[in-house]
Amino acid sequence: MIGVRRGLGAAVLGLVVLLLVLPGIGPRGAATGLACGALLAVATGHRAVVDRVEGLGPADLVTVTRAVLACGVAALVAESLLDGVEAGPALVPVTVLALALDFVDGRVARRTGTASAFGGRLDGEADAFLILVLSAYVARSTGAWVLAMGLVRYAYAVATWLLPWMQRPLPPRYWRKVVAAVTGIALALAAADPPPPGATVAGLAVAWVLLAESFGWDVVWLWRRRPARVNRTGPGAVLPDKTLEKNR
Repeated sequence: MIGVRRGLGAAVLGLVVLLLVLPGIGPRGAATGLACGALLAVATGHRAVVDRVEGLGPADLVTVTRAVLACGVAALVAESLLDGVEAGPALVPVTVLALALDFVDGRVARRTGTASAFGGRLDGEADAFLILVLSAYVARSTGAWVLAMGLVRYAYAVATWLLPWMQRPLPPRYWRKVVAAVTGIALALAAADPPPPGATVAGLAVAWVLLAESFGWDVVWLWRRRPARVNRTGPGAVLPDKTLEKNR
């Protein structure tokens, strides 16, 4: 296990090296990648403090490496969108490596006995950010509807801030990871140059439906378990969940 600050510092240094070796990265792409890396370090460090995590385990380091690769993808996408540089030849291999590591961190966590809620959150955010960046790149050629695939996770996060009943912790569901993997693969295929014939729109449509089902299931689960409002007092009053728990 390595200290959180030390691990995140190594991740930022690794990102700098990655941006130097990736072909076609100019000043604006590098600035985008570094900004994403800084945001990653700050958000992860804050989450570690909230969760009282003092060190990063082996699986966490794999997940952080995936996040660094996602920042490299963000740099390539920014370079393509801002300066018209073709990103596909470099973007796809980096994406494939990030997706491959997605199958590694969970196994490492289970084998080393280091699975944690912090690691699960970090894993989910790494997936969401990679999907967001890839959807922004693919939307340029396929249509703006693809961008919704990358924004849905962040729309869900905003909803949890606005709606208290959505702040209840969700039960573990391996299907979420499957959906994230399928979505990443579909976007990587669509980002290839040239994309596989006939596979682009069909694969993206399937991923879109799976994402809608996954987030829809979570919202419905939370809605059914929302606390009841107190409409009256006295006998037969409807009490919130917390009050009921206290009275048991």
